[in-house]
Amino acid sequence: MSAKILSGKEFAAQIKESAKLEVEELKNKFNVTPGLAVIIVGENPASQVYVRNKHKTCEELGINSEVVAMSESTTKDELLAKIDELNADKNIHGILVQLPLPDAIKSHSEEILNRIDPLKDVDGFHPMNVGKLVTGSPALVPCTPAGCIEMLDLAGIEIDGKRAVIIGRSNIVGKPMLHLLMARHATVTVCHSHTKNLAEVTREADILVAAMGKPKFVTADMIKPGATVIDVGINRIAPKKLVGDVDFENAVEVAGAITPVPGGVGLLTVAMLMKNVVKAVKFQLEEKNS
Repeated sequence: MSAKILSGKEFAAQIKESAKLEVEELKNKFNVTPGLAVIIVGENPASQVYVRNKHKTCEELGINSEVVAMSESTTKDELLAKIDELNADKNIHGILVQLPLPDAIKSHSEEILNRIDPLKDVDGFHPMNVGKLVTGSPALVPCTPAGCIEMLDLAGIEIDGKRAVIIGRSNIVGKPMLHLLMARHATVTVCHSHTKNLAEVTREADILVAAMGKPKFVTADMIKPGATVIDVGINRIAPKKLVGDVDFENAVEVAGAITPVPGGVGLLTVAMLMKNVVKAVKFQLEEKNS
């Protein structure tokens, strides 16, 4: 039996369509055009591709998009000053600093990201937004895990009462995924490099999320027959070959539903970023009117 393929393209189109309607509503009802500023420092080719994708998607949905390109030699203070300027700009509702930063300022990444106004932090990385996610308050949450939840909903896959296992405990995927799944009443286990008898744990999962950045690490014998497998990994194993953290060819024979790589979770991330920009506008309107 072959698993149902959860196409990122199909779900991303649905998420973007819903974001587009919300953008139109904000324009008509409040006379506000959502604005996103993406800061890119240096010439990282992969980052340039990501930024172009974000810019193009904004244009499709009627969101104003400003790409702030800064040189490789930008200092920490120059970058912080640019963030302060965007924090104060009433036409910019979302701010995103494209990572990784150049080596000279990389060690200051946390301080730089924390400078973004939490109400404009569309990546959901600010400690204030992380705290709200943990305590279950409305917040801007990281786009990739939020996209995974949205996809499960759109695919009609039940979360409530299910056993979920996450492999990987990063701040960007693993930890927020834990809180989002718990908020939806799943029983969640987080595994990592120190987990003993990993395959025994993963075989109990109705929903298995692989997010550890190791090519084809999750093999078919680690998957409970019929489970939903969400592969967040994107690993380049040759100039033009991308694979996930799951051994897709074999896993597809065991799983009930599975995301491919490429063409899976990655496409949801940009779509959810657009939803976060809309959400940020709404939070800012609430704040202004409170």
